Amino acid sequence: MDEILPPPPSTPVTHPEVVYDQDTFTLHRVAAQVHPEPNLIDGYPATTYVPNGPVPNGPYILPKGSYYIRNGPLITMGGPHSANEGGQDPAGGIPESPPLLTTFGRPPSISPVPTISGVPVQQPGILVPMRNRPLDPRVEELRGRRSPKAFAPAATIGRNGFCRPSRRVTFLVDPVPEVDEDDEEDEELRSLHHDDDDDLDDVDDEQHKMRLQEVDGAKSPKPQVNNSISPRPDTRVRFLIDPIEPRQRTYSVVTGSSRGDMSRCGRGPGLSSLCSQSSSLGVGGVGGAHVGAHKHIAGASSACSSSSASRAGSAGSLEGVGVGVPSLEGEVGCSDCAALYPITDEALLHNLHARYKRDQIYTYAGTGLISVNPYRRLALYTAEVIHAYRSACVFQLPPHIYAVADAAHRGVWERNSDQIVVVTGESGSGKTEAAKLVLQYLAAITPRAPNQANERLLQSNPVLEAFGNARTRRNDNSSRFGKYTEIEFDHKGDPLGGTITHYLLEKSRVTTQAPGERNFHIFYQILAGADIQTLKMLKLQRNLDHYSILKSTRHSPSETLDDRTEFNITKRALDALGVSLEEQLDLLKIVASVLKLGNLTFTSVNNIDGTEGCSNENEYELHEVCELLSCDVSTLAGALQTRTVETRGETVVAELSAMEATRTRDALCRALFNRLVTWVVSRINEAIRVKTMGRRRVLGILDIFGFEILETNSFEQLIINFCNEKLHQVLTEITLKETQEDYLREGLDWTPIDIPMNNAVVDLLEQRQTGVLAVIEEVSLRVGGGKDALLQQLSFSCGGHSLFDIKGGRHAHSDNNIPADSFRIRHYAGSVTYSVHGFIEKNCDSLHRDLTRAMYRCNHSIIKDLFPEGNPRRTTLKRPASVGTQVLISVSALLRTIRSKTPHLISCVKPNELKQPRILESALVLHQIKYLGLVEQARVQSEGWSYRATHDAFLNRYGMLSLHTWPVWRGAPLEGCALLLADLPLTPQQYTFGRNKVYIKSQRAVSGLEEFRRERLEDLAVLVQKTYRGWRQQQKYRMMKAAQITLATAWRSWKAKKYTLKKTDPEAAKDARLSVKGWKFFILAREEYRELKHRRKVEWASLIIQRAYINFQRWKFLMVLLSDQPSDSPADCSWPPCPHSLAELSLLLRRLHHKWRCHRYRLQFDQTARNRMREKVTASIIFKDRKASYTKSVSHPFLGDYVRLRQNAQWKKLAAETNDQYVVFADMVNKITRSAGKFVPILLAVSTNSLLVLDQRTLQVKYRIPALDIQRISLSPYLDDIAVLHIKPPTPTADLSGSQNLNPGCLFGSDEVKRKGDLVLQTGHVIEVVTKLFLVVQNATGKPPDVNISTEFDANFGQNSVLFTFKTAGLAEVAPGQIRIMRRHNRMEVML
Repeated sequence: MDEILPPPPSTPVTHPEVVYDQDTFTLHRVAAQVHPEPNLIDGYPATTYVPNGPVPNGPYILPKGSYYIRNGPLITMGGPHSANEGGQDPAGGIPESPPLLTTFGRPPSISPVPTISGVPVQQPGILVPMRNRPLDPRVEELRGRRSPKAFAPAATIGRNGFCRPSRRVTFLVDPVPEVDEDDEEDEELRSLHHDDDDDLDDVDDEQHKMRLQEVDGAKSPKPQVNNSISPRPDTRVRFLIDPIEPRQRTYSVVTGSSRGDMSRCGRGPGLSSLCSQSSSLGVGGVGGAHVGAHKHIAGASSACSSSSASRAGSAGSLEGVGVGVPSLEGEVGCSDCAALYPITDEALLHNLHARYKRDQIYTYAGTGLISVNPYRRLALYTAEVIHAYRSACVFQLPPHIYAVADAAHRGVWERNSDQIVVVTGESGSGKTEAAKLVLQYLAAITPRAPNQANERLLQSNPVLEAFGNARTRRNDNSSRFGKYTEIEFDHKGDPLGGTITHYLLEKSRVTTQAPGERNFHIFYQILAGADIQTLKMLKLQRNLDHYSILKSTRHSPSETLDDRTEFNITKRALDALGVSLEEQLDLLKIVASVLKLGNLTFTSVNNIDGTEGCSNENEYELHEVCELLSCDVSTLAGALQTRTVETRGETVVAELSAMEATRTRDALCRALFNRLVTWVVSRINEAIRVKTMGRRRVLGILDIFGFEILETNSFEQLIINFCNEKLHQVLTEITLKETQEDYLREGLDWTPIDIPMNNAVVDLLEQRQTGVLAVIEEVSLRVGGGKDALLQQLSFSCGGHSLFDIKGGRHAHSDNNIPADSFRIRHYAGSVTYSVHGFIEKNCDSLHRDLTRAMYRCNHSIIKDLFPEGNPRRTTLKRPASVGTQVLISVSALLRTIRSKTPHLISCVKPNELKQPRILESALVLHQIKYLGLVEQARVQSEGWSYRATHDAFLNRYGMLSLHTWPVWRGAPLEGCALLLADLPLTPQQYTFGRNKVYIKSQRAVSGLEEFRRERLEDLAVLVQKTYRGWRQQQKYRMMKAAQITLATAWRSWKAKKYTLKKTDPEAAKDARLSVKGWKFFILAREEYRELKHRRKVEWASLIIQRAYINFQRWKFLMVLLSDQPSDSPADCSWPPCPHSLAELSLLLRRLHHKWRCHRYRLQFDQTARNRMREKVTASIIFKDRKASYTKSVSHPFLGDYVRLRQNAQWKKLAAETNDQYVVFADMVNKITRSAGKFVPILLAVSTNSLLVLDQRTLQVKYRIPALDIQRISLSPYLDDIAVLHIKPPTPTADLSGSQNLNPGCLFGSDEVKRKGDLVLQTGHVIEVVTKLFLVVQNATGKPPDVNISTEFDANFGQNSVLFTFKTAGLAEVAPGQIRIMRRHNRMEVML
């Protein structure tokens, strides 16, 4: 019977001695622990402790317990550079296979070698620890010597210091037992659709335990361990390492082929083998399985640093990402639909449903993302979540739209390629919000630019939504136009600006809306949010019923409140975009003119000559429109009611009928608003466009109108659905068709997946001469072409098409139940019946020249730019392009843009038609899954390769990761790629070679390669920095050394001359030099030149030494400051002394330190303490050096409620009626009567809304003075406690109904009491009362009241004005009894 080798424990335990038989040893243990202690445990030499290195066994972080590899032959180690070149194991003759657990840059960590009776025993599969080789000797020297790490025999070392990991490590697994196909499918479905029910999990665990005993019992006896429950394995693929431990909650699914583990990242702090995880789950190309991420493992899993690790640090475990950040622990179902097995419509629907019930609205479909509209706000878009997806590994967090945005952004600034995020889905699926979230993420992760590009890009959204979005029956914020935003980035990945392109605004909505729908948001925002003055300038009223184009809308009060809020947001956005107030007013005037033009009503009249004419019933509306547009009334009226026809040089003016005039009015309304939206988009582009020239990388965001099937579908729905057909065709070709064609073209072993294409529908719509759009264009060009001619031509040209139905169609499946004025097209998303009523008019969409000329004559600053064709100097009479032609041109340009960029697809799914949360209609979602091609997309991603690149591109990007290809590879690109991949920790099952390209299977492996590349770039950057800094220090040292030698030489020369030379007369020496002639003169001049040169050298040396000494003093001062920091108390004035040369620096540091400690001091206060501090500061601003009694109040805190009024039940009831629940002051004070100046005790209360005078026994309100009515407070500069509150006098036009309704028991609301005038109070807390009244009035009115401190001031006592005069007798303390107040006519004297 075989014995089991105990694993090396992480804590000291005792194991019995076991005798091992090398011939019968069939069971091997593999143990892993996080940072074991560097000591010997019961004879086991522990693994060398690595403080900052990856954990043993690479990325697999296993819980404490026993682990085993199933029985098999011995494990061998070898490689291309080892002695075992034959590829056979010397013991068992087993062919070698690529490594399953390895780390790049450093060979894999190895379990310790056990000993028996102190003698080391070499086990099969346990490798002997060898000496460590550093990643790069120069970088290792810079970082400091690390603790050595145990690893396998040394691999080849290149000149750059990289080790080539050994390529031959074989972990043999027992063969998979034969399982019935039905049982296998049941097991897979059970793993796929597992629920959170603990009872079901326990039953599955028991069944799995019995099955393991049956399968493995006959081969080798298992140890008797109490806690022997293991996770349920995949019946198709065995786990390489099985824990023998009680099962924890796992979140796992069965994968199709070799998918990466989505439940954890497993990337170590160093160059750990992240990409090897997806391959180490299977052998020989067999698909892997997702490993369940145990909850207690999450804390021990190694950090998954991304490219942002340098700026955000290592993300660490999931708990360390941040509070409120979603984690994989709560994931339900499968986070990547490409990992489902089998991948079917029903399986994908079930997975989306299970996740949607838990508010997990995002699910990956390979490289794409599926987003299900939650119809409510979720806490998934906070700043913490943005930071998590910016700094953590994508495989460590659940699927999110931020992950797609981050991938697109990295593609721009890391791969230097253009990217585009395409948001698709039908109307109401949440495309607009998804596009906004992508833009929000891009603005959040990039720093604030000086040109405010981030802010302006964000602020463009509210403006575009106001002018281009509307509420429909399927969507409350439906985009009624297409929008393509293109953002330009610099080499650092920061946005510089962008441009916005819009497509096909739904102009018909301006004049006609379906029942239950609204017009564009801007109309309602103006009426609900504009102030009274603005509405008067626009000549508008708030009532929606006054405007014909808005009458069909039912408006609720909540919607009015939302429109008011949205209008303020729109105005702030316009301000941020740099639109001036004059431009905003002109913009609103055009919107108001559209509203008022819709009110024009025309009635038929009979002219004298018998012709039919019309007259306008609302002349005042026409006059107001002309005032808004600065237009002549007669000109605009003539353009609306008549038409000028020029024939053969003659001009004929024909009157229009009432119906024709109404159509002209509607056409003008639509044209005005449509061209205004175009102007708004161009104005936004001026604000966000990059001002500097140059070619930069861009990231596009496409938010186009979704597929629509309405009860009545017109020309707009045909154009919208055609755009969606073209977009679906291009995306299918790029993501599915061209991918498979590339596999076949490169010679890969690939079975094509049938992809449903919509080419037939696209050809039916856009085919020249016989297509639907071509037929509409042809009929529109005919004179007198109408709907009958259109139906006849459609029946003739398209009636035989299998996807086109019309009454009397010629194909076998034609449906004759279609209405006579309609036709039906079978789109990729369903059949749509179109009514041809108005097709010709909407396609032509041209304004008569009379209208354009009338608009051009307006003196409005914007109108002239909107109607350039109205210029009478323009002689061209060319007919403008029709709507269908414009759409074809725009869509073609858009599709060319998409093909030129790397797409990132976001497929939005609408869960129900009710717009209610937590409701998912299976039939509706299944229909969307089918026509969006999500199953085909998931299958291609699952069975295909996640990454492909040409040999040259792959070598150029990742060549630095191998010693063979770095720094320069001069051979064939294919050979270089082969050597590069051989040096990387990828198994042959994870990559393959085509004729011209390299393919990598797992996206996790690609992420691992990117991480290796980033770390390698960091190492190279550190090496460059180290070399440069070393060179700079060497230059500095040489300079200082030369300066020191120069100064020393000069000093020695001076010292020698001092004692050797005799003193000479300077004048005599000068005369002697001047007397020198001939060749001696040149010798003397050369000596003086040398002396001057030496003097300059000495000055240079002195400056160098002086600068070095000053730097030394600065360093010394900072070290002293660091070791002896001042106190954190703001009152402490101590500061270390500094040299004179550092006085300015010391002053700046002292100020910064004082601000910092004051900030820390303020953080210690709670909200109540902060309010009290604010009151004290306000009192200091008001009374310091102005009021004699202020000094005594400084040390006394402001308590506020001195009579505990807040706890009084009667007051609580009364305050609820008057909205005065928040009391800031309450106390007994003395009210000074206006007639005789006597003291009357009253209860004074100050709330956040008003000042109240209460009866002290009954608490009835005697006076209630709103804070808005207190305009001034007057006091004397002496020690008295008298304050006069000046109240606004009543006005004839004052609206007192509000105050009377709020104060049912207040006498102050009546005119009789209001005529009494100002209020005079005397209290010992006068400083506190005035301060709190000051703050209350400031919060209520937005500006502080006037506080007058003087010996004389006026007060209003009813109808009389009284002069207050304060006189003092020099009393030290003033008590109420010592104050004498006398009233003499219009004079009130206060004697102190």
